[in-house]
Amino acid sequence: MLKKIFHHRFGPVALVAVLVCSISCITRLILLIKSWSSLELNPLSFIGIFLIGFFYDLVVSSFFAIPVALYCWLMKDSIYRKRWHRIPLFLLFFLISFILLLNAGAEITFWDEFSVRFNFIAVDYLIYTTEVLGNIWESYNIPLIGAGVVLATIAVVFLIRKKIIASQLVSMRFAKRSIFFGLFLLVPAAAYFLVNNRFKNISSNNYVNELGGNGIYEFGTAYWNNEIDYNRFYATQNDTANFKILKAMLQAPNATFTNDPLSIERVIKNDSPEHKWNIVLVSVESLSGDYLKYFGNKQNITPFLDSLIPHSLFFENFYASGTRTVRGLEALSLAIPPTPGQSIVRRPDNADMFTMGNVLKTKGYDVNYIYGGNAFFDNMGKYFGANGYTVLDKRDIPEKMVHHTTAWGIDDEGAFEYTLEQCDKSFAAGKLFFNHIMTVSNHRPYTYPDGRIDIPSSTQSIEGGVKYTDYAINKFLKDAQHKPWFNNTLFVIVADHCSKSAGKTDLPVNRYHIPCLIYSPALVTPAIEKRLTSQIDLVPTVLGMLKLNYTSRFLGYDISMTKPGNERIFISTYQDMGYIRDGKLIILSPQKKITSFSPDFISGTNSKIPPEKALTDEAIAWYQGANFLYKSGGYKIIK
Repeated sequence: MLKKIFHHRFGPVALVAVLVCSISCITRLILLIKSWSSLELNPLSFIGIFLIGFFYDLVVSSFFAIPVALYCWLMKDSIYRKRWHRIPLFLLFFLISFILLLNAGAEITFWDEFSVRFNFIAVDYLIYTTEVLGNIWESYNIPLIGAGVVLATIAVVFLIRKKIIASQLVSMRFAKRSIFFGLFLLVPAAAYFLVNNRFKNISSNNYVNELGGNGIYEFGTAYWNNEIDYNRFYATQNDTANFKILKAMLQAPNATFTNDPLSIERVIKNDSPEHKWNIVLVSVESLSGDYLKYFGNKQNITPFLDSLIPHSLFFENFYASGTRTVRGLEALSLAIPPTPGQSIVRRPDNADMFTMGNVLKTKGYDVNYIYGGNAFFDNMGKYFGANGYTVLDKRDIPEKMVHHTTAWGIDDEGAFEYTLEQCDKSFAAGKLFFNHIMTVSNHRPYTYPDGRIDIPSSTQSIEGGVKYTDYAINKFLKDAQHKPWFNNTLFVIVADHCSKSAGKTDLPVNRYHIPCLIYSPALVTPAIEKRLTSQIDLVPTVLGMLKLNYTSRFLGYDISMTKPGNERIFISTYQDMGYIRDGKLIILSPQKKITSFSPDFISGTNSKIPPEKALTDEAIAWYQGANFLYKSGGYKIIK
């Protein structure tokens, strides 16, 4: 029977399906073995991984087979059956096999770092080829890997050569070929319109669900869903009711709301005079909370940050809103909960928005966004440049300040040295300054200048990347202490997100726990803030410390003014929106799905609990409200 399938003009189409399913199944098995300790398997979920995985593999093979089917349909019989015509057929299958094998290797590598199938991160990696290809070249032996993939591809083509040739032995007229081609097209068309990547979610264990997927299909889903229509795919309620909830949650002693029922605009008026303080905000790449000794780490890789805690306002229970740098930058500039799909930083209509930079610019501050890499990456330059910040990146940093470079940019020391220069420049001009700096050194390949720390750069370890960044921050603050503006400056140090985001469950809260502290010996009284604090709360909290009077559109809290019991955090992937309050987690997902859990903040596991209407209404109000404000222009600045 199988022999007859290949002994057919459209036999190569079936051969593509065999190739895709075979390589995908082997990849799935490798990923399963790698994840064995994190799986919660029972016979049904184990069978489900491979049955559902096979379904997605067939879907992917239908797309891969389109050019092959087109070729089989259009090629004249008299040419297709000639002996020399084996060459283009072999080349076509060489290309397909090469892509599939290369993808399998990439999936395994991606899984090792993120513990998920391809997602938005992989899409970004494809778009920003300069940084990514450079990073890959620095991190792996590409000539050896490339040679291995080519040899494996040749071996695969050699093994299937007779099945490729078999299709040349059968004659088929154009009219009959057209019928076969038309019937075939129904398969990818049905897959495109009827299939989505939620079919694989059969378990409460996220690893099981991810293994049941297909990396190529997940990549395509992420690529096409740059923004997900909230009102179409998520649970909704009346907009007026949403804003009534938001106003009640955002109410503070120093806030007076406008009368607009669909706005959270409010006047922030403080009793005491505004403080004329400078701000330096350091957002640190991939600094998980569990890297700090304070949270139990035994490796001593953040000695300086740990030593700074007793002298700072330290947020013990501080949580990132997402898993990507752009999501962290969104929270640290817009103070808005995440909206489904890509971060606002990456979206087209994101200019003239209500950012921290725009607020401080109206107060006469010099406002800079400083990045040690190329600000083209992740659309950072365009976004910050259109929202009140002057963008300065590695192209602006003098060569004399650069000690080491990777594909991602220059070393953190150089970027901090350049930041000091910008602070000096503003101070000399008699202006207050707000400098937001984004670090890059804690990023694969984790290399840095030699001789700085006791972990050699050549080890290319995450621990080394973390410890070097800690060293660079230490040097930066020591150098800043000698500056005349030091005693009048708040230093805010916060992570953009954790180094790893995946866990056994959807939205494992421990994978969002990040450090945050505000340091200024002359201005800040050291304290441990134990309340639950979201990344989106940092902007209003810092502006509150300045006693700033302004008209706010931020959805974050000034935590010092927050009514006890109103504390909440937001955690998300690009599809699942999590809301945590009062020890309960509400997850809003596509298909208007709502699930309730009791989250374990230490292990990251989620135990399902009955839904609670009031909390669910709050979750919808925050997320639908954020989407409404973004889409309606309610988060734009008033010109």
